[in-house]
Amino acid sequence: MRASLEVADIFRAAGPAYRMAHAGHLSLHQLGIMSAIEHCRTAALGGHVEACTDCGHWRIAYNSCRDRHCPRCQGAAARTWLEAREADLLPVGYFHVVFTLPAEVAAIAYYNKALVYDLLFRAAADTMLTIAADPKHLGARIGITAVLHTWGSALTHHPHIHMIVPGGGLSRDGTRWISARPAFLLPVRVLGALFRRLFLTRLRALHDADKLAFFGSLTHLAERRAFLRHLSPVRKKRWVVYAKPPFAGPEAVLAYLSRYTHRVAISNSRLLRFDEAGVTFRYKDYRKSGEGRQQVMTLAADEFIRRFLLHALPRGFHRIRHYGLLASARRKAHLERARRLLDVAPPPVEEPPEEPDVHPTCPCCGGRMIIIEVFERRYQPRAPPPSVVASGTPAP
Repeated sequence: MRASLEVADIFRAAGPAYRMAHAGHLSLHQLGIMSAIEHCRTAALGGHVEACTDCGHWRIAYNSCRDRHCPRCQGAAARTWLEAREADLLPVGYFHVVFTLPAEVAAIAYYNKALVYDLLFRAAADTMLTIAADPKHLGARIGITAVLHTWGSALTHHPHIHMIVPGGGLSRDGTRWISARPAFLLPVRVLGALFRRLFLTRLRALHDADKLAFFGSLTHLAERRAFLRHLSPVRKKRWVVYAKPPFAGPEAVLAYLSRYTHRVAISNSRLLRFDEAGVTFRYKDYRKSGEGRQQVMTLAADEFIRRFLLHALPRGFHRIRHYGLLASARRKAHLERARRLLDVAPPPVEEPPEEPDVHPTCPCCGGRMIIIEVFERRYQPRAPPPSVVASGTPAP
């Protein structure tokens, strides 16, 4: 069912004025995202007409934009991804670990998204793999599924990595499964200290190689001394690594992943109103607890669009990555060995039906809906043929 208010509605109404006001300051990538969301499931992208072979009911189905920033398109993408991941789950507890960048570094990340977001992934994964492999802690090779989010609940720029980690891993020689303690995976202070060191060392290396760009109020950071002074406070402060208690089973892991893997900056369900005052939406104030955490905010349409576009990911950038036992190169072999050591059967291989019926069912009578017309971009479909409406027989 279509939400009563969508991001696309805001872009269609306020997008033209925003593009005009910021002409020359929007990248082609940002303009493309706006256009894709505005045209998603409209005649601008074409579509097809379906008709019921029994009762003659017909409906128009417009094509999706499939842009990964579009709130309407991510549900189907998440379902497809989850079906592939379900077979990878092990019968162990899973932990949720979050790595967050301090504000001083997040400002640098905004102008260097591809480089710094990639560094965030690698530093967080190397931290987890290193500490987990240390015999003083777990002494095992673990698996990681990592997801990048770049937003806070109020659409501010807040880059952080969510990780789902099985509660244990393979021993160094691969002959044993080493389980983590029931409610404890790895010490977060140790993780935070190594994460800070790895990230800042590699960030300085990027600066020394002249690979970072600086604009606006950060232009002076191109000079090495200014850059090091800017980072001086974050070298001394504690970097927050947050570990939640383990999930209550594989089903809970899948439920979590379905909410996080393909999430965009704001879902349509959080939108409340769009009027002359601006865009009103729900958000969480994490400084509060209980009922007071749920808050309502109103932003001018121009500011809402600006904040939404803060979270445009670079073209081709992978926001979901796998490491350790779950790295794609040897994931299947590692999971098979883990299941043998845990003495569990491999997931059953379901045989596809011989003749799958891919036709949707009619919402009126439950009959088969078939495609009677395909129309191209920016064209409207013809009226349904009388033979379809009267008898349910597709027109030739």
